[in-house]
Amino acid sequence: MNSDTVLYVITGAAAGGFINGLAGFGTALFALGFFLTVIPPLQAVAMLVVLSVVTGLQGVWVVRDAIGENPRRLARFLLPGLIGIPLGVLILSVIDAGTLKAVVAAMLLLYGGYFTLRARLPRFERSTPFWDMLVGFLGGVLGGAASLSGALPMMWCALRPWPKQETRAVLQPFNVVVLAVTTILLALKGAYTRETLIYLAIAIPAALLAAQLGITVFKRLSDTAFRRLLILMTLVSGVVLLLREML
Repeated sequence: MNSDTVLYVITGAAAGGFINGLAGFGTALFALGFFLTVIPPLQAVAMLVVLSVVTGLQGVWVVRDAIGENPRRLARFLLPGLIGIPLGVLILSVIDAGTLKAVVAAMLLLYGGYFTLRARLPRFERSTPFWDMLVGFLGGVLGGAASLSGALPMMWCALRPWPKQETRAVLQPFNVVVLAVTTILLALKGAYTRETLIYLAIAIPAALLAAQLGITVFKRLSDTAFRRLLILMTLVSGVVLLLREML
């Protein structure tokens, strides 16, 4: 391990941690590019899911009251999501992950680009339990197939009229639990070697500190600004994901 490797690991961890603290997701999208420069793909993904869970737990604590006020809403997303994870892993064995990621990237670009340019965002006021469950299930499938558990829930929650605390009370624990399950599956495959654990020991402090900074910014955002942030993050996520697959 040389100084360049350490620098890329710390920078990637800080970038991913800040985004997770700010929006409640996005660690992999913003850190993976740095990690893949110096670390093999499986090792990089194994690190990212751990960092996502560790930094995400801080965000879960921030919105713990909102989670407790409406646990049924979270359950509508999370329980179907857990069911979808094994299906996603199965799909990955028969479908190229790169193609799947390119399709998701195109969806993010179309959705994020359209609503970024709109002056007013639509608001789905009525309760939609069926669609919440479907989005959660598909999020679990994408999490198991391509580590993209947050993509569809992010798109859906951005159009709900929920305050930022309630929105994050769905996104943050959903991603933490789905990625925690992914971490266990990777561990069973032997992904956490001695070298990977050393990298994690370097990355976790940087990610935690950056996540705290992101949480501080999150607390200063209005509900409308947070919804706008989610839409913009959708667009940026699509661009980053598509560029990564092309390059």
